[in-house]
Parts: sequence; C-alpha cells; structure tokens
Amino acid sequence: MNILLFILALNFNLFTAQDSSTVAKTPSATNPVDSAAINVLDSTKKLITAESTDSTKASVTSKEKTEGNEITPPDILKVISPSKIFWSIVFVLIGYLTIRFISQILNLLAERSARYRITLKSFIPVIKIIGWILIIFIVIAGIFQPPMATILAFSASIGVAVGFASQDIIKNIFGGVMILFDRPFKVGDKIEVGSYYGEVVEIGLRSTRIVTPDDSLVSIPNGTVMNGSISNANSGEPNCQVVAELYLPMDIDTIKIREIAEQCAQVSRYIYLNKPITVLFFNEINQRGPYIKMRLKAYVMDIRDEFIFKSEMTELLLQALQKEGVVLRNNS
Repeated sequence: MNILLFILALNFNLFTAQDSSTVAKTPSATNPVDSAAINVLDSTKKLITAESTDSTKASVTSKEKTEGNEITPPDILKVISPSKIFWSIVFVLIGYLTIRFISQILNLLAERSARYRITLKSFIPVIKIIGWILIIFIVIAGIFQPPMATILAFSASIGVAVGFASQDIIKNIFGGVMILFDRPFKVGDKIEVGSYYGEVVEIGLRSTRIVTPDDSLVSIPNGTVMNGSISNANSGEPNCQVVAELYLPMDIDTIKIREIAEQCAQVSRYIYLNKPITVLFFNEINQRGPYIKMRLKAYVMDIRDEFIFKSEMTELLLQALQKEGVVLRNNS
C-alpha cells in the first residue's frame, strides 16, 4: 500500500513539473480535476509521513525493550561485602571444627572395637565430603546470595581456568568420589596398589593414605588408584588370610607334615578358627634340583596382627619340624 501511494505521488510531481509554466501563466484557469488530484496527493503524503513516523517509534520502543531485557551482571561490591566475608569465614571455621570433631569421635569409637572398626571408619570420608559440600552451598546460597548472572559468569570463568590449570586435581577429586560410590575398599582395609601394601587410614578428595608394614605413610593420588589394579586382602572384614611358606626336601612325609602345620596354626593366639586352615604342597625345581614348597594358609583374627601371626606361625612350624628331624632346604 505504501509503495503504491509513493508511486502515485512521484508521477504527480513529474506531471506538475512539466506544466509548471502553464499553471503560472494562467492561475485563474485551474482545472477541477487537477485540484482533486492535488488534494488526493496531499492526503497521500500525509498518510505516508504518519505511517513512517509510527514505524520509527515502534522500532525505537522495541530496541529499548530488548536492551532492557538483557542480563547485566550487578556490581561486584553489592555481592561481596566485608560483613559477608566475615560471616563466611566464621561459618567455614565452625563447619571445619564440626567435621573434625565428628571424625575424631568415630575414629575413637572404631579403635575400641576390632569388630566394628572398619564399619565405623568407612563413614568418616562420607561425612567429610557431604559436610564440605553443605558448607560451600550454604556460604554461596545463604550468605553471598549472588544473582544468576553472576553465577553464570563466574562459573564460565572458573570452568575455563580450572579446565586448563587443574586437570590432575579434578581427576583425583573425581577418583575420590568414585571410590566412595564404587567402594573397592574402605578405611581400615588392607590393600595393595602398585608396589605399596598396607592399611587404608584415610580416603580424601585428592589422595588415599595407607600405612605400610614398616610404618610408613604413603599418599597415593585417587586418579592412580582408580586407573590401576587394586588387591583387597579382607574386603571390609576384620580378618584376612595369611600365608607362610617353607621349602622342604623331596623325601618328606607330606601327611605327617600337614598334621604338624595344622596343629601349629591352631595353637596360635591370633588364629581365626571360623575359617579353614589349608596346607598345600608344590613340587618345584631350580638350579640346585627339585624341592617341595609348602604353603600354610590360615586366617588372622585382626588384620593388624597379620605379620605377627605369620611370624609366630612360621616359628612354631620350624620348631616342630626340627623336633621331627626334618631338615629344611635352602632354596637360594
């Protein structure tokens, strides 16, 4: 419609330009048809001007609304203030002391009972992780209360920075969370990871700590733990299997030696009699000739007495074999 009116106005201007001299010479002889056309064109020009003005106002109003709907992050000073920082520090300190107090209480209760030690200690890492997640959530949502625009902007910035600078840390944290969910071992279990063997004393967000038989504390990154093979000696139970090996000559009486080995294991004060005692014989050979390797398998009542039980069982067996006149073979 606007285009049609514009074309009519353009044709009329051309027509009036051609006859301008004639109209100027004879002003009194104006044709009624020309007057009507002039009135129509004037009305058309006013209509075009009004519509173009309305469209301009509508576009300006739409632009203002669009600009008003844009998400703009607020001033950082409105989100972070000295009072909010103070109360955040106070709350984090209180949460840290609370988590530490609960962990120590559970640890003390666990050490008093060998039967429930592993069960009670398995709650400690769960309480730590859940506790810190609640503390961080309350500090952000309850104290600072940032708007969604700030959270999105901060998350994007932190995500990019952490993604490039802290890949190993994030991998270890995810490994710690997966250990808690998958539960290949618990606090108190005897595990072997790589070349390290010992009792698990702590499962943290970054690493798992074990105490080796020579009383060394080893920290293994959780990413390494989850990506490697794990050998669990007791799988959450307070008892575990202990194996003692002896090298004997080929001419021994295996039936008699088996009876002696079982009696030596049964008289130990560390034996767990609810599980079987097994004696195995293997015929092997090396550069010095053939020999018999005997393996005595028994279960210790408390996993912390594993090596004491193994030493006592070997000592009792050696004394009994010497009384029987059995000469042990040097396998070196």
